Amino acid sequence: MQVLVTGGSGFVGRQVVQELLARGHTVRCLVRPGAEKNLFRQAGLSFAYGDVTQPETLAEAVAGCAAVIHLVGIIREFPARGITFARLHFQATANVVAAAQQAGIDRYLHMSALEAQPAPVAAYHQTKLQAEELVKNSGLAYTIFRPSIIYGPDDGFINLFKQQLESLGMVPIIGDGRYHLQPVPVWQVAQGFALALEKPATANRSYDVGGPAPVSMNELIDILARVLGKKVWKVHLPVWPLRLTARLLGGFAWFPVTADQISMLLAGNTCDPRPFYEDFGLTPMSLADGLASYLRPAP
Repeated sequence: MQVLVTGGSGFVGRQVVQELLARGHTVRCLVRPGAEKNLFRQAGLSFAYGDVTQPETLAEAVAGCAAVIHLVGIIREFPARGITFARLHFQATANVVAAAQQAGIDRYLHMSALEAQPAPVAAYHQTKLQAEELVKNSGLAYTIFRPSIIYGPDDGFINLFKQQLESLGMVPIIGDGRYHLQPVPVWQVAQGFALALEKPATANRSYDVGGPAPVSMNELIDILARVLGKKVWKVHLPVWPLRLTARLLGGFAWFPVTADQISMLLAGNTCDPRPFYEDFGLTPMSLADGLASYLRPAP
């Protein structure tokens, strides 16, 4: 089928596009001019120029498509530049959903976040939750994916620790490192999106997506070091001065973290992913095996 993908030039989007093409779909990526350079031009892939925050650009993009996959999201706000969670999570979703409705498209797949639930930790999760509610009330046959940390060759999370470990032999960790995450490989997330188009039973369902078991941040760094064959020195940073500094400097792009990101990290990010693996017929992959599959060459 012909599928419109928003956010197709991003880390997850590129993998989703490849999975769709491999399964015989044709893909149209909504991109802003210049973003198409992040995707390899290949058979079955085309581009529609537009912006999810500009609804007038969406009608042409959705025309002729049988499904929409909406992946656009941000992890950090820059309000002075118009980059806000409310605009990129909620309003953008409203625009894409409306375009799908007006085009008569029924199938809609949505990228959310694991902690998008009542009493959210941060505005990031609150706007993700609001977008989910909009999708659920849209009348579209939706499937919502709510992943934990997504990792892979081009991610911006584990690769940061990899660079620190390889260049410095040490990794700074916020707090005591005992909070838990459940990283999931990007290729399995992509498989879920592609398979949802082939499995009608997944319509009108929300799936928590994570690795097979939670790991603490300390364990994550130890696993990464073992995969790389390195020794690591973990440096634990006290939370309160870092949080205070983040409140003062988090609005600047050069500062690496915001106060809300610290709060979200310390709150943990875990789930029961069994329905995801069972319904999509996928086999969970341990963090060690997932990292080893691309961080070191096969023997």
